[in-house]
Amino acid sequence: MVNKDLIIDVGVSEVSLALLEDKQLTELNKEKRNIRFSVGDIYLGKVKKIMPGLNAAFVNVGYERDAFLHYLDLGAQFRTQHKYYTSAVQKQGRITPLHKLKLEEDIDKDGKITDVLTGGQTVLVQISKEPISTKGPRLSSEISIAGRNLVLMPFSDKVSISSKIESSEEKNRLKTLVQSIKPKNYGVIVRTVAEGKKVAVLDAELKELVSRWESAFFGIRKETKAPRLFIGEMNRTSTILRDMLNGTFTGIHINDPILAEEVRKYIREIAPEKEKIVKVYKGTLPIFDHFGVNKQIKALFGKTVSFKHGAYLIIEHTEALHVIDVNSGNRSRSGNDQEANALEVNMEAASEIARQLRLRDMGGIIVVDFIDMQSGENKQQLFEKMKEIMTPDRTKHNILPLSKFGLMQITRQRVRPEMNIVTDEKCPSCQGTGQTRPTILFTDDLEKNLEFILGKIKTRKIILNVHPFVASFLKKGVIPLYRRWNFKYKILLKVQAVTSYHMLEYHFFDRYDNEIDLA
Repeated sequence: MVNKDLIIDVGVSEVSLALLEDKQLTELNKEKRNIRFSVGDIYLGKVKKIMPGLNAAFVNVGYERDAFLHYLDLGAQFRTQHKYYTSAVQKQGRITPLHKLKLEEDIDKDGKITDVLTGGQTVLVQISKEPISTKGPRLSSEISIAGRNLVLMPFSDKVSISSKIESSEEKNRLKTLVQSIKPKNYGVIVRTVAEGKKVAVLDAELKELVSRWESAFFGIRKETKAPRLFIGEMNRTSTILRDMLNGTFTGIHINDPILAEEVRKYIREIAPEKEKIVKVYKGTLPIFDHFGVNKQIKALFGKTVSFKHGAYLIIEHTEALHVIDVNSGNRSRSGNDQEANALEVNMEAASEIARQLRLRDMGGIIVVDFIDMQSGENKQQLFEKMKEIMTPDRTKHNILPLSKFGLMQITRQRVRPEMNIVTDEKCPSCQGTGQTRPTILFTDDLEKNLEFILGKIKTRKIILNVHPFVASFLKKGVIPLYRRWNFKYKILLKVQAVTSYHMLEYHFFDRYDNEIDLA
């Protein structure tokens, strides 16, 4: 059984979530606390420009660049949806319940954008892709509202069951159950985690999703101007937790008591017996350093990624696609012929590539140049391996067999910018300036800042975080330098090594783990 640990670092400006499987980092998500335009957000937008040649429109949703809405993303019941919205505006937010509404005819699937939209029109749209690079958000008018077990789709009557639920008996049970409880004119997608859930749980969630949709119209008035956020998706942290959390986790560690209590409450609902796995981290080291996450980030996010026995990947990114080159490096196995060695390296590379795709959230087209193999059987074996190890990836993806040039093409849905972390550090001597202070004065600088702090806040317990090499220097000898400072200033100074710091970086903290400002 795989040990799965979730490490959550709640910072001032962002929240970072790291998923460890058997202590190996497999997913990393970072959310800026002021982020806008998340996938799932529903907006009132204003049509700025119709593009007949593209059969699409550009819509103002408040982003610096207009968002893109294609005719095929309008949804079959766009006319009904627009009629429902205009009716709510005219009635000052007093809406007719959707189950009593008579639906309009579907729009022509081969129709033109000019048949449906006009410039200046207000439309209800949902973010399907976040702004990426120079592109604005991608929109859809086929609205869906996601919950833990169900996804609600207004203006539809279809009930779909997740293809990842394998039991046909369970699929039939869920379909019959949902059809019996859902209101008319609402479609429902049953998610994988709904497997085995009782009717009361699904019914309560369905009612909550319907209420969320209908209550959003109560505030609509004639004075309401687009662009405007209509229904906000949960923040990305909550969304990731909703989609990721399940009873298979062995540990959840959070450095924020408030979020920890929210997660504990959520775990109590889905797996009461696992409530104790949620723990508040109270250590003085940064949580990602304590669990070795930062060290793995440094090793895994560079251009070159090493894996077993000296083999490595080269990962390059362009605007159009990502390219991964597999290299055997200095790997050599006596007794193995070239073909067997190539297969072995490629199979291990496939595992690392699947991990990298999830970790960096790489989307779009990925081209992998594996080491050349002659055997068709070996090529098929590698293809099957790649499909198998990509199965846990929740993001939609498609994998093609190796081409005659030994290239494998993978498409992976891209809905937000790729995770890009710069692992190169500034020169520890000059901080990028090209000039350095005499290193012999570094400990003098530390002592001067220590004196400044003692005169400023009158504390007696201080924590000093430094690079491991500096920590070793301060602690060496029978009477280490940091202890001499303790005796000299009559304080309790604790020196901690932080692997994520560059060589001459240091920070002072008080007993409550608050950083002390040296300004």
